[in-house]
Amino acid sequence: MSEITQEELAFYKEAVSVSPKSAAIRNAVTTNGILQSARDNERAGVLTPVFSVDLESSPVANQLQSGRCWMFAALNTMRHDMKAVYGLPGDFELSQSYTFFWDKLEKANYFYENILATADKPTDDREVAFLLQMPQQDGGQWDMLVALIEKYGVVPQSAYPESQASSHSAEFNRLYNGKLRKDAITLRKLVAANAAQAEIDEKLAQFGRENYHMLSLTFGEPPVAFDFSYRDKDNNFHREQAISPLDFFEKYVGWELSDYISIINAPTADKPFNQTYNVKMLGNVSGGREVKHLNLDLATFKDLAVKQLLAGENVWFGVDMGPKLDRKAGLMDTKLFNEDDLFDVDFSMTKAERLEYGDSLMTHAMVLTGVDLVDGKPTKWKVENSWGDKNGNKGYFTMSDEWFDEFTYQIVIKKEFLPEELRDIYETATPSMLAPWDPMGALA
Repeated sequence: MSEITQEELAFYKEAVSVSPKSAAIRNAVTTNGILQSARDNERAGVLTPVFSVDLESSPVANQLQSGRCWMFAALNTMRHDMKAVYGLPGDFELSQSYTFFWDKLEKANYFYENILATADKPTDDREVAFLLQMPQQDGGQWDMLVALIEKYGVVPQSAYPESQASSHSAEFNRLYNGKLRKDAITLRKLVAANAAQAEIDEKLAQFGRENYHMLSLTFGEPPVAFDFSYRDKDNNFHREQAISPLDFFEKYVGWELSDYISIINAPTADKPFNQTYNVKMLGNVSGGREVKHLNLDLATFKDLAVKQLLAGENVWFGVDMGPKLDRKAGLMDTKLFNEDDLFDVDFSMTKAERLEYGDSLMTHAMVLTGVDLVDGKPTKWKVENSWGDKNGNKGYFTMSDEWFDEFTYQIVIKKEFLPEELRDIYETATPSMLAPWDPMGALA
C-alpha cells in the first residue's frame, strides 16, 4: 500500500498555490458553496418554462417529509384524467396516505416471506443482509403501486386525509423496521428449530395483526366505503354514497392498469436492450403484479415519452434527482453547474459507468406534463413535482433534454404507443432476474 508522503503533500500544496485563480475560487466556494459558485446564470435563462406541448396543469401536491414520490406521481397522472372527465376542482387529489397504509402492511408481509425463504442462510449472507438493512421503506416502483390499486383501489383525499406520520414518516419507519427485524429473529429461530408450518403460520398471523394495529393507530383506519361529493367546473353538484375504494377506482379512474408498463433505459453491458427484467426480492403485494422492466435504447425510450405526451397523456417517470439540480429555481440541466472548470477536474462519466460504479440510480419519481419540440426533437421538458409550490414555477420544474438523457431511467408507457414487436417482447419473453441490489431495483 502506498502512503501519502510529506514530499507529495508539498507537491499538492504547491499545485494550489501557483494557480492565480485559487484564492478567488476558494473565497467563492467557502462563502457560497460549490453549486452556487459553479452556477451558470446565463444557462438558467435559456430554460424558460414555455413548451410547445403543454398539458393541463393542476396545483402541485406536496409529499412533505416522506418518500412517497412514486405514489404522488402515479396518483397525479390519474387525477389529471379524472379532472378532464368529471370537471373536478383544481385542488382535487387522490389520497396518497391510503395507498401508503396498504403499502406498509403489504411490505411487511413481503419481508416475512423473503426472511423465511432465506432462513437457512447466515445473517451476513448478502441477500439476508440486504433484507435486514431496510425491511421496508417509503419508496416504490410503478408496478408496486399497480399491485396496491388492483387489490385495494383508491379513495379521494377527503375520504382518507393526511396524518402526521404519512407526511413525516421517519419516526414510524424507525419503530416499524425495528419490529420487523425482531420478527425476523423469531421466524429464523422457528425455521432453525424445524417448527411445524402451522406454528410459523400462527406467528405470521400474530405479526400481521400487530402491524395492522400499529398502522391503524398511526395513519387512521382506512375506509371500507365512503361518500364522495363535489361540484364540477359548471358548479353542478354530484354525490356518490357508500362507494368502495375498488368501485371508486373503476368508476372514476377507469384505467386498465395492465395497459401501462415500465420502460427503462439502462445502457449497461449486463442488460441488453429489447429484453425484459425482473428484480429478485423487489415487490410489496404477495401474489400481486410483479415488477417487470422492458429495457430500450435511449432514442426509442425518449420517442415513446414524446408520443404519449402528444396523445394528451402524462408520463410517470423515474430519475436520479441529485445531480445538476437547482431545487429552488426548479431547473434540471447538465450545463447549469460547471464543477469541472471550478476545480479543474474532469468529473464526467457515461450513464452506463455511473450505474455500474454506484454513482447513480433512480431516487425520485415525477410526472412529465409537457415537452418543447423543435423540428420534432425535444429540447426541454415540463415536470410536475411533488415538493409543493414554493420551488420552480409554482412547483413545476424545467428539465433540459440533455439532463433527461443522462439521469432519466424509467418511464411508464401505455402499450398502444409501443411498436408491435416491443409489445410482443414484453408480453411473451422470459424476463432475466436481476440481483436485489441492482440499480434498476432502486425505489423512488
